[in-house]
Amino acid sequence: MASIFQGLGAASGFTASKSLDSNKLLLPSRRSLSERKASFFVVRSNGDMNPGSNSKGHRAKQLITNAVATKPGASAASTASKPGHELLLFEALREGLEEEMERDPTVCVMGEDVGHYGGSYKVTKGLATKYGDLRVLDTPIAENSFTGMGIGAAMTGLRPVVEGMNMGFLLLAFNQISNNCGMLHYTSGGQFTIPIVIRGPGGVGRQLGAEHSQRLESYFQSIPGIQMVACSTPYNAKGLMKAAIRSNNPVILFEHVLLYNLKERIPDEEYICNLEEAEMVRPGEHLTILTYSRMRYHVMQAAKTLVNKGYDPEVIDIRSLKPFDLHTIGNSVKKTHRVLIVEECMKTGGIGASLTAAITENFTDYLDAPIVCLSSQDVPTPYAGTLEEWTVVQPPQIVTAVEQLCQ
Repeated sequence: MASIFQGLGAASGFTASKSLDSNKLLLPSRRSLSERKASFFVVRSNGDMNPGSNSKGHRAKQLITNAVATKPGASAASTASKPGHELLLFEALREGLEEEMERDPTVCVMGEDVGHYGGSYKVTKGLATKYGDLRVLDTPIAENSFTGMGIGAAMTGLRPVVEGMNMGFLLLAFNQISNNCGMLHYTSGGQFTIPIVIRGPGGVGRQLGAEHSQRLESYFQSIPGIQMVACSTPYNAKGLMKAAIRSNNPVILFEHVLLYNLKERIPDEEYICNLEEAEMVRPGEHLTILTYSRMRYHVMQAAKTLVNKGYDPEVIDIRSLKPFDLHTIGNSVKKTHRVLIVEECMKTGGIGASLTAAITENFTDYLDAPIVCLSSQDVPTPYAGTLEEWTVVQPPQIVTAVEQLCQ
């Protein structure tokens, strides 16, 4: 399989920022998953790391749609004083999935080692014991087969959640995702809906190599009929998971491999996030910074430096990669008149390129400067950590770009 991904040559590099160092969180080997033990570190919102253990939050009865998540940079002490319960991001994904499986008996899970092993990053841990092997189905290492099976299950009325052990492996299922998942509702004349969620870890970890450092947003964005979202906090990870499962459209949920151990206090009450809505992370006046997934934290790290230098950036986590929330984005552009896009995706044909085109087409009269897009270099991700770091946008580059934009 490695030769297949090497032939594609579409990976890039990334290293963890100091504030969210995951201490070399490595992707488990596909051949020896059953021999490995689960371990993780707690990464609090203030950047401190402590050995952690799984926690289970309380399920809620009342649905709220506008609960406020903990702001990045809040201290652990202030977070602990707020109502709710603390969860790591992978635990928030699990809690959202478990709540939906309990609420709707048609929700099922399938993928490699999602059963009694609990998934490569423990998102499905304990679900097989609770719901049985038919609703939490372990599959062979055959992405094209079990993805196609999930699409077929969705056509019959189930709501499958398909886990890719690594998003790069889903390139093997590209035919099923593009020709079937995205198009069957149209090609059947509306006779079938495809309420499927395809999710898994992606992005550049720490020295995982080219094949395990894929960002597939740019691959899937051109497929008609597919929605794409990217989670960045435990709060929106749970909310987006629940919303994606309830959607009648096929949804691809992108999770970043280095954010699984991010910890945050989330509400006890049930909530969902809008699949087509961006999140205002930091209001500002001088320019708009659009980002998503792990780059949100590089942007917020740069924002601290920028504020000290007298700049007031507005930071938006676009979250919905397809379609874009042009209402939120447009209102920000009309206010600041300058746009910087920061992404971990590739520069050529990436999300930033599509976002640049959308803003230029709809809001060009409000721009006082050309749109600037900071993206990963168009190279396979080097294994060497120092080279890996050079391929991906770092906070000092963001600071420099803002200073040049605001001249």
